[in-house]
Amino acid sequence: MGAATARRLLLAVPTSLIGVGLAWLLAHPAGPAPASVVRVLAVGLGSTVLGLTALAWIGRGDRRPLVEPARLWQLTAALSGAWAVTEIVLLGLGAADARAGAVSGLSVAQFSEYVTHSSTGRVGVLVVVLVVAISVASAVTYRRESAPSVVPVLVLGALALVVRPITGHMSQQFLGSALDAVHVLAAALWFGGLTALALTVRSRGAWSVWLPRYSTLAWRSVWVLTVTGVIDAVVKLGGVSPFWDTGYGRIVSAKILALAALLALGWWWRRSWLPDAESHRISAEVSARRATVEVVLMAVVLGLAAALATTG
Repeated sequence: MGAATARRLLLAVPTSLIGVGLAWLLAHPAGPAPASVVRVLAVGLGSTVLGLTALAWIGRGDRRPLVEPARLWQLTAALSGAWAVTEIVLLGLGAADARAGAVSGLSVAQFSEYVTHSSTGRVGVLVVVLVVAISVASAVTYRRESAPSVVPVLVLGALALVVRPITGHMSQQFLGSALDAVHVLAAALWFGGLTALALTVRSRGAWSVWLPRYSTLAWRSVWVLTVTGVIDAVVKLGGVSPFWDTGYGRIVSAKILALAALLALGWWWRRSWLPDAESHRISAEVSARRATVEVVLMAVVLGLAAALATTG
């Protein structure tokens, strides 16, 4: 079941790209930047690292944790390693974009100037350093017999996810950076938490324990995500008509509609799937399949959000 679930979760990659493509259709020529294709992969991987470590921290006192320590650190090392690759690619794309050229034509001197003299470049380097630190720490811990706390990795992952958004356009608004940070972390916990469950939970009994915990976390996260997103959109757009008159506004509108559909699905599964899982009336395979379906659908919203970040 584990390998099959992992393969099904990979469907989130094309659906996230569908979200980016939809954003392009809605906003062209105002955006999004081509780098959004890589950015959504980085956000998805980072969110999964955050969700995995957050759930492991929630269950830190359990006799039967979410996942065995060795498996936890193995997954974290692999996911953060892939995340680091996407962030390095983003750094190269950012440097090429600053020069209005292709990555293949970027010289070492031009790249060096970008990462040392551009604020965007310096932020990108910081993100890479944070993610590489997570990957190295996880790989080293995996080879040790002891099982240290996940808190350092959890904190580093949260910082890596919010550094770029909090230095964006909202940083110039009152409490703008704080709102963006909360928005990003809420979205990451919502998406990454369910992805983590689909990757790690293998038994009916484990689903009966972990699905209710995730459900509580998810509902809190999604409402925080909604409120902060609405405030961000209103501040950015400054009115009602830009929601359909501008490319940025049309992506926001599409994101709101997609989010509403996911909320409806979540509400329905909270009334049906959650009670069945709690009372052991549903198999682990069915629960894993439902979690995967929701993750794949969530990835569309993730793609819209990643595209929104690079749309003017």
